Amino acid sequence: MLPREELLKGVENRDSVARVIDQAEQAIKTWEVILTDFLSPPELAEIQRVFNRLTEVQLLAWGGYPQAERQRMAIARGELPLEQSQVGLVVLEIAGNFLFDTATHRDFLGAMLGTGIVREKTGDIIVLGERGAQVIVVPEMAEFLEMNLQQVRSVPVKTQRIDISELKIREPKKKELTTVEASLRLDAIASAGFGMSRSKMVDLIDAGDVRVNWKDITQASFQVKSGDLVAIRGKGRLEIGEVAITKKDRYRVQLTRYM
Repeated sequence: MLPREELLKGVENRDSVARVIDQAEQAIKTWEVILTDFLSPPELAEIQRVFNRLTEVQLLAWGGYPQAERQRMAIARGELPLEQSQVGLVVLEIAGNFLFDTATHRDFLGAMLGTGIVREKTGDIIVLGERGAQVIVVPEMAEFLEMNLQQVRSVPVKTQRIDISELKIREPKKKELTTVEASLRLDAIASAGFGMSRSKMVDLIDAGDVRVNWKDITQASFQVKSGDLVAIRGKGRLEIGEVAITKKDRYRVQLTRYM
């Protein structure tokens, strides 16, 4: 048995982590590969952190493509081989003419949830503009959605499965930069990385639009460190690279911005 209470100490996504502990115990007992539903980035990060300490189980997260935000986890005994192909995924195309009634990520998600499925059964949604969208789902939901998802907004759609190789993924653009700051405060580093004024960044932090390592951070004075990932809704992500101290006791920070 896994040290359940010790693993759950101080976790934020308690229900999700507890569910994965149950699944991990099942994987140890049965020697089978057990799959979770889709998990959000904060859940994934916390589960990986919690399970890093354990050698008896291993986890492999996969969402269909390298930058996928929502991913399923395969859980197995430590001595069993795990591969991405074992994480069951199906890609559906939701095709329609959205030229005169543009649909957003929220519209496609709302239409899917409107059929009666739950969020945990769906992964990322890739919106293709006027042609519709592609969505990654658990295999057992594919046929149900093919039959029941027939309209998004006012637009009739045809929902059908396609091969995962047909996913239309746009590679994120990235920009490397270096900044020298008096401190490692979130508002200072993020304003330099995203190329905006410090006061504008403070407004975004106060509004709850900024996350560090997938956690909402509402203090501008929060201290970031090397390896942190800063995300702002609608503006991309910023990875904090190497941090060095200059001769004048300031911080030289390497940044990578993903747009």
